[in-house]
Amino acid sequence: MAHSSVLRRPPVPAPSVAPAGEFLGTGVDRERRRGRGTLSNASGRYEPTARIAFDDGWQSIEELPVFETTVTEEKARKIITRNDSPDIGFDRSINPYRGCEHGCVYCFARPTHSYMGLSAGLDFETKLFAKPDAPELLERELSAPNYSPRVIAIGTNTDPYQPIERKYEIMRGILEVLDRAGHPVGIVTKSALVTRDIDILARMARRGLVKVALSVTSLDGKLARTMEPRAATPARRIEAIRRLSEAGIPTSVMVAPVVPAINDAEIERILDAAYAAGAREAGYVLLRLPLEVRDLFREWVMENFPDRYRHVFKLIRDMRGGKDYDAKWGERMIGSGPIAWMIGRRFEAACERLGLNRRKLKLTTEHFAPTKKRPQQLTLF
Repeated sequence: MAHSSVLRRPPVPAPSVAPAGEFLGTGVDRERRRGRGTLSNASGRYEPTARIAFDDGWQSIEELPVFETTVTEEKARKIITRNDSPDIGFDRSINPYRGCEHGCVYCFARPTHSYMGLSAGLDFETKLFAKPDAPELLERELSAPNYSPRVIAIGTNTDPYQPIERKYEIMRGILEVLDRAGHPVGIVTKSALVTRDIDILARMARRGLVKVALSVTSLDGKLARTMEPRAATPARRIEAIRRLSEAGIPTSVMVAPVVPAINDAEIERILDAAYAAGAREAGYVLLRLPLEVRDLFREWVMENFPDRYRHVFKLIRDMRGGKDYDAKWGERMIGSGPIAWMIGRRFEAACERLGLNRRKLKLTTEHFAPTKKRPQQLTLF
């Protein structure tokens, strides 16, 4: 029968030490992970032990169950997350879900699953957490006496329109609260499910309260399926841009991530298609490989593009100061060096040719009015 072996290790590896994905035996059989993005499921980096599955000679490891999606409802204490990062354009965000079923192999949010004692690999795609109380929490936080409105970003960590949103409708509930409160929001997604909420988004757009960005990594359906196995097809994302734009909702496209020697040749084609569909703003992000993502992506390249493996990582290091990743403020999104510069100039030239980013819409807070009465301080006399 199948067994697992336990290896003792330090609970938090130093930055120079390869994360859990380096342990042999963490790879998962192709049939068990069918339809998923990553190849392995190494223990989270904060766990004191690493478990490795092995067959004791009875071949029953082949009988292990496939990885199915499970959802745990989480009771959050608050829903708005604050940040003070100097190189991103928002100071608050909402994540209705932890983990993401889209299974994007490159997702920089994968390491956050380690905080839950889970793997950044297949666990991130299959063991999901939903926050059904998010709309109520949001309404309460917007009504706090000291709350000052600024644009809330949604979709900057995990996708708010991933498949389980069809059942939970947490994102729709959040939009209903923001609509009633007149609060601005910026949304990033790679799901066509966003078009379900056109009725709310159109109302908000008429008051300058919303922008929606569709992330398009490739127009090649086969490549997109390999990189993002459970996300909407490229054609459906472009169609979502069209439908949102026709409804009067300001729409942009994110070419993200740009992966050298994998999808970088498509930058101009993606921008062309998005502009034709109605997008008038655009952005891009270079591939980021923090913590466990590095080894998960390395496995993926070796599996799908073994002939390009060395070339891909050489280009990555050329854009990251000789390292697989550099988290330096101001450079982590766009890289550095001549290759990163060239990608940036190609993007800018294509935007200039098409007329993208000539005017950037600024969302307004002038309509903000808490939907709940803010508590008043009582006087003693």
